[in-house]
Amino acid sequence: MNSINAFLKAVKDEEFVEGHEVLEDDWRKLKSNPDTLEESKILKGLINGSTALALKNLGKEKGAYTVWATFEKYRPLIKSEICKNSEKYKEAEKLLDEKYKLYM
Repeated sequence: MNSINAFLKAVKDEEFVEGHEVLEDDWRKLKSNPDTLEESKILKGLINGSTALALKNLGKEKGAYTVWATFEKYRPLIKSEICKNSEKYKEAEKLLDEKYKLYM
């Protein structure tokens, strides 16, 4: 899944809307398959983490914190190592946390 690498780059470059966009197609595919439903929730969390940062940068503070809560809801799945991309997901989590400290 190349999209997680694109997500990492987008978030590193503080292109938070792009971070959301690059994961969306994979999220849609994964959520429609019962075998990958849990992984789709990880992507949903990462998408929401990036979206929260985008909202904060747009001055929409209340919405940013509401959306960040969705990231927090799915965060425990990142540590569950339920898929082959677990290390990349952990890297994404760490990066989102770093950006959270800067902007939120």
